[in-house]
Amino acid sequence: MTTLLCRMRCSSWLPLRGAHRLTNVIHRDGARLLAGSGRPLTVYSRPDTRGQHTRAVDPTEVDLQRLEGQDEGIVEVLMCRHKARNSLGHMFVSQMRELVSSLSSDSAVRVVIFRSSVPGVFCAGADLKERALMNNTESDLFVHGLRSLMTQIALFPTPTIAAMDGVALGGGLELALACDLRTASYSAQMGLIETTRGLLPGAGGSQRLPRMVGPTLAKELIFTGRRVGGQTALEMGLVNRAVEQTQTGDAAYREALALAREILPQAPVAVRMAKEAINRGMEVDISSAMAIERMCYARVIPTRDRQEGMAAFIEKRPPRYTGE
Repeated sequence: MTTLLCRMRCSSWLPLRGAHRLTNVIHRDGARLLAGSGRPLTVYSRPDTRGQHTRAVDPTEVDLQRLEGQDEGIVEVLMCRHKARNSLGHMFVSQMRELVSSLSSDSAVRVVIFRSSVPGVFCAGADLKERALMNNTESDLFVHGLRSLMTQIALFPTPTIAAMDGVALGGGLELALACDLRTASYSAQMGLIETTRGLLPGAGGSQRLPRMVGPTLAKELIFTGRRVGGQTALEMGLVNRAVEQTQTGDAAYREALALAREILPQAPVAVRMAKEAINRGMEVDISSAMAIERMCYARVIPTRDRQEGMAAFIEKRPPRYTGE
């Protein structure tokens, strides 16, 4: 199975240069593999549309990988701001917003996994060095943009999974909370620590955490700025799955991939409509939620996938869904 890396320069061990070039970075007798996957990797560089030899190319801090073969339809958003521990700076947020926006209209995407290529880190939260240079107005505008990004992720049409193999603090945990599902290693540390910095969660954490673990527990975690490990997060319902960390440091990613593989064979339209029914229904009273469910169900009835599902059941064979 190969993995397509749609952008270059993401990881510190992939220092490719130049545009319109195909480079095989993994060979049968080579030593390098995509971290934790055991799969060979083919890398495409992207063209620099801003003019070559005249302007430096911005470093890639958020990248994209599309899986192939039986995993086709699973897309990985790879956070790779190594020197700053994936902290949420201007460039990072801008690249993440652009990438999520492009994926949201891609009908080939079935499941998205948010993961990190920085060892021991999912996302360390706000870039405090950048924030220290902002005045009050600039800071407010930046956090507004960050909140908008998390909403964009939460509204993504297909299932999203955050794989936390390391630290997820402040805005980093808010990013994970914006995803539909979360996996974590036992050794991961996560928390909304903003009160320890004189702030409060400002990118959706003060609203999403109570809806996930209940208001009383959420208040305790936010008021104290406490960090919790993967096992505790599992017990309180903060993550869906927690596992022992592996020697390669990618246990949560492996668990997220296993979860994505469970979702992948299901009817794409039905999964999208189920997500919409749940998300919209959670925000209204039960009577209105039932009306939302009915509308979402009505959109599934005329699909070819529904007909295929019925035919596969009668013929006692696995269904072959196309997303139509």
